[in-house]
Amino acid sequence: MIDSKIIAVLTQAQTSTHVPELCREHGISSATFYNWRSRFGGMDASLMSQPKELQDENRRLKNMYIDAQNSAELLKEAMSE
Repeated sequence: MIDSKIIAVLTQAQTSTHVPELCREHGISSATFYNWRSRFGGMDASLMSQPKELQDENRRLKNMYIDAQNSAELLKEAMSE
């Protein structure tokens, strides 16, 4: 689901006390709701995008490291010949 929709569901849950009705209304399971609440509770939409951005940056940095390691191995092989 889109981040803003998750925030909307969690916000609606704060005003409503009936989680099963809320889940039925949005077509999600109660397990999904409680996972969202434990993961995103207290966040706003701008904070939700930060973990995704950090994951993307981490993936990019890992790829850079792998490329650097491969280059270093190639240089070692070339120098040993």
